[in-house]
Amino acid sequence: MWIDRFWRFAKTVGRDGLALLFALRDPQTPRALKLATVALAFYVISPIDLLPDIAFLVGWTDDLALLALGIPFLTRRLPLGVSHRAFEQADRLIARLNPRRT
Repeated sequence: MWIDRFWRFAKTVGRDGLALLFALRDPQTPRALKLATVALAFYVISPIDLLPDIAFLVGWTDDLALLALGIPFLTRRLPLGVSHRAFEQADRLIARLNPRRT
């Protein structure tokens, strides 16, 4: 069902997003990846968009599309050691916040 696929996608993007946040704090993360992650976050929370957020669904599509493409793009470019540590930290945090996770 499409709702199940949506929730799996949301969980994956959330986990990857958390891993990117943890990778920001890692000194072995390349500066370019740190800057790209910060730029992605600032664009999403910025009131200045390509499509204004006032236009309800249409305004959010550019933010969602950028997140859906940008987060996996950046996580694939993390160095292997940084990626491993960041995903471990993200998994620990998710497990602590939701102990009944399947």
